[in-house]
Amino acid sequence: MPKPFTPKVVTANDLLIGDVIYQTISGWSRDLNDAEVLTDEAHADLRKIEASQQTNHVVGVYFMDIDASSSDSLQTKHFREAFRAKGPSNYAHGKQTAQTEVS
Repeated sequence: MPKPFTPKVVTANDLLIGDVIYQTISGWSRDLNDAEVLTDEAHADLRKIEASQQTNHVVGVYFMDIDASSSDSLQTKHFREAFRAKGPSNYAHGKQTAQTEVS
């Protein structure tokens, strides 16, 4: 018996900057909470195909499982996705420079 389809978002990396981005209803965002939550498998497959065709903007398109049960914010289901969203693991680069000043 196939597994039931669980809520997902389409994620990728920005081709030029490298940041993790999430597909929204009208484009892409670096904020997971802006992502379009996909609950229908056929619609999700269509959105992933559309995203994969944007080769001039994104790379590495795939589905990411999310927990959409909280009304406040979307949560990733896997550590890998939470880690990816934070940016490089080196504090001297990317999104984390604003969070911690490195001397």
